[in-house]
Amino acid sequence: MEAADEWLLQSLQLYRDLHTFELQAPTRLIEWARGDRECELGSAEGSRGAGLESGAVPWLWPAGGRRCSGRRARGLVVHGLCGNSGVSQGGWAGLGGSPHHVPGSSCPLHQDVCVAGYGQSDGNEILQLIPPPTLLTKETQGLCPERDFKVECGGFSERPVYSLKYVPDTSLLVTSGPPDSSLQVWQVSAEDSDVIKSVSTIATENGTGQSWAKIATISARAPWVLHGSRLDRVQITEVESRKNVYTSASRGSEELSNLAFLDCNTLLLCCATGQLCLADIRQPQSLVEALSVPSVPCSEQWCMGTRHGAQGLEPNSQPVARLSSRGLLTLTDLRKPSEFLALAKARVPSPDSGAEFLCISWAPALEGYLAVSGFDGTVHVYDTQSWDSSGREAEPIFVHKGHIFGGAGGSRDPPLVTVHTWHLQKPRTLLSAASDGSLHVWDWVQPCGKC
Repeated sequence: MEAADEWLLQSLQLYRDLHTFELQAPTRLIEWARGDRECELGSAEGSRGAGLESGAVPWLWPAGGRRCSGRRARGLVVHGLCGNSGVSQGGWAGLGGSPHHVPGSSCPLHQDVCVAGYGQSDGNEILQLIPPPTLLTKETQGLCPERDFKVECGGFSERPVYSLKYVPDTSLLVTSGPPDSSLQVWQVSAEDSDVIKSVSTIATENGTGQSWAKIATISARAPWVLHGSRLDRVQITEVESRKNVYTSASRGSEELSNLAFLDCNTLLLCCATGQLCLADIRQPQSLVEALSVPSVPCSEQWCMGTRHGAQGLEPNSQPVARLSSRGLLTLTDLRKPSEFLALAKARVPSPDSGAEFLCISWAPALEGYLAVSGFDGTVHVYDTQSWDSSGREAEPIFVHKGHIFGGAGGSRDPPLVTVHTWHLQKPRTLLSAASDGSLHVWDWVQPCGKC
């Protein structure tokens, strides 16, 4: 039996849900964004999905097509897309059970997914996708009529899109990418339009020749974007007015791999060398403070993942995870940065294979769980609650191999996972994308005894 066939049979026991789709071009970002449409659960069009379609290559946006309103993004159904068959457990209007939400009112589960191309052409698509209804509820559903992503709206970028962030409480998106550190601001149009249009550019001083900017957004006081490519070039800009709100002061010029708002006043920056730095925007002329974290191999490339805790918890109380290009994992408590909270080694098949797509993220609805990707065609999930500071190899509780075996076939090189993200409400559901254009949504089965 071939490895792909063996994995397909194993997947029937490994996953509660598994959706596989093909994008017209690969993406290196998956961003949750607010959906502005009315609640339509229970009135979704379409019939039940078919079984596995041999050799099918579905597309989210047909080649040459620019109109996308109401068009279904046909997915390749692997199995169990809507959970166990039978009576709907949670239910929504029209499918039995109590409706999860009154149509026409504001729905907190209306989260769309944004993806974008990163090729060097001048036609990189930015798409806002409506997830299948099974992803819009916390409960496991029974049979449901609509099993595919739909394209809600889209646009085209003249430059590669390496990062995209939704601006909370607005209809704006901010993107960045080569060849410089400038930002592009996009407007997601109203319901009667299917266009994401470019509205402005946020230029940066001496931005030409700089690498692409890492970005984060917040709307605590006003719609802000935190952006920068190096430690001494970090800024906060008001998105709509393009007014500069904050500029960092730093003696160093290390390249940044990530940056984040811990709250509306505190910034956390991660250098590519692994150094963590804090900044307080209430003191705009003060130097960015480099935390006294234990030394790490600076010859490696590093990235970080932050987790937002429950309301009322201090932002600094949430551990910061870092991942190196050789698979080293560190957890740091920002209140005690001089010692590792935990240190482990990820089980990666090809360490130091490159750092372009390194990704580490905390589960928002599953305490102590994180996922890593960027080394090959897999996504590894770890439970960190038993980790210590020994630095020994950690055993993943689950490895998603679908991008290796679930493609259309015929590719010479195995795909590389470019990005992953967690579902905001469903604890064990993740979305991942790969360099072959595959987009997967998966929910693994928790082994008995670990539920």
